[in-house]
Amino acid sequence: MIRHVVTFTWEPTAGEERVAAAIAALRDLRREVGGMSFLIVAEDAGLSDGNASAVLIADFADAEAFYRYAQDPVHLSVVAEFVRPILAARAAVQYHV
Repeated sequence: MIRHVVTFTWEPTAGEERVAAAIAALRDLRREVGGMSFLIVAEDAGLSDGNASAVLIADFADAEAFYRYAQDPVHLSVVAEFVRPILAARAAVQYHV
């Protein structure tokens, strides 16, 4: 199994509505794209300074399932329309579980 973890740091000027729309669009990826056995998208609890704004954690059966998701037009559209316009920084890792 492959676990995909992405942290997002939003621009300070992103605004609550745009952040909420990005979070909702990311959460819909399981329904809209599929291919994952687990997906969670959560906003930072604000307990420590310097944290990212949100995290996405998704599990895939194998690398091929991850690549299908990563290249899916719906996924790419969500990133282009909702994430990238408010993104200050992003970090990701994929690892075997």
